[in-house]
Amino acid sequence: MKFCKKYQQYLADQEQNDLPGVGFKKLKKLLKKCRKDHHFHQTNNIIGDAATAIHHQPCPNQCSVCDGTFFPALLNEMSAVVGCFNERARKLLELHLASGVRKYVIWLKGKLRRDHACLIQEGKELVTYALINATAIRKILKKYDKVHYSKQGQVFKSQAQSMHIEILQSPWLCELMAFHINLRETKINSQMSSALFEGCTLKSNDDKLFLMCELFDSVNLSFELTCSICLDTVFDPVSLTCGHIFCYMCACSAAKVTTVDGIKAANPTEKCPLCREAGVFEGTVHMEELCALLNRSCPEYYAERLRTERIERLKQAKEHWDSLGRAFVGV
Repeated sequence: MKFCKKYQQYLADQEQNDLPGVGFKKLKKLLKKCRKDHHFHQTNNIIGDAATAIHHQPCPNQCSVCDGTFFPALLNEMSAVVGCFNERARKLLELHLASGVRKYVIWLKGKLRRDHACLIQEGKELVTYALINATAIRKILKKYDKVHYSKQGQVFKSQAQSMHIEILQSPWLCELMAFHINLRETKINSQMSSALFEGCTLKSNDDKLFLMCELFDSVNLSFELTCSICLDTVFDPVSLTCGHIFCYMCACSAAKVTTVDGIKAANPTEKCPLCREAGVFEGTVHMEELCALLNRSCPEYYAERLRTERIERLKQAKEHWDSLGRAFVGV
């Protein structure tokens, strides 16, 4: 089955879930119509063999029809898709990590009591939703470049990444991968959990840890779990809105705030240490599933980091309260 039909069937099956999607078929028709219109206007002015030759030329690089309709429509659809995925993944993981009374309150708010099997099924559906839409976006941009003999599709993809609407960049996808491994190795037997990710593993390569997953249609995900500030495996990891992952204390240091103030208190002008994008600290995601996975996988390393970071946090707390005390008495 061709991908277009496969994708349309997926959207039809998910219609009751009210999930936004990419207008793959509509955008594909737009590209086809644009190419036909261009060929028609060109061949009206050329006769004979020259007309036959021009009939096979692509749509021009600067096309008002495509550029004025194609990219704005795709941008809106990508924003809706990634927004929906992030929100649903956040709620699912919040439910999994909750405990005691808080978990029952969340269940009651959702008007549905869910067990771990339901969590796995919902996680599987979210991952499928993210990946099939990522594939649709990749294919339609490739089609655009083929029609136009250009690289505008790849440029648009880079712009989408800088706008944080590239779904494979979402920290919640990394969290869902860690969520699967945590369930597989703790509360749920492998037979129940294997449906979520077939090839999701935590691997070590040259003393560096990677969260990796082999998925359908040649889509492979890999998240390096080394903090680029301290150059160790991330401890108490957080993801900035640009998608880069750091240790919490390292991120606080880069943002020029203390752990007492919290990372979200960073000045909006502060930049990511890697990509140098400003304003990335306010929307920081604390990656609790990944933290639990690494804590269980590297117990000795995490115990040592916990000991040293407690000392540093106590030192920062003492300096903070001392400065408040001096300010209060006017010293």
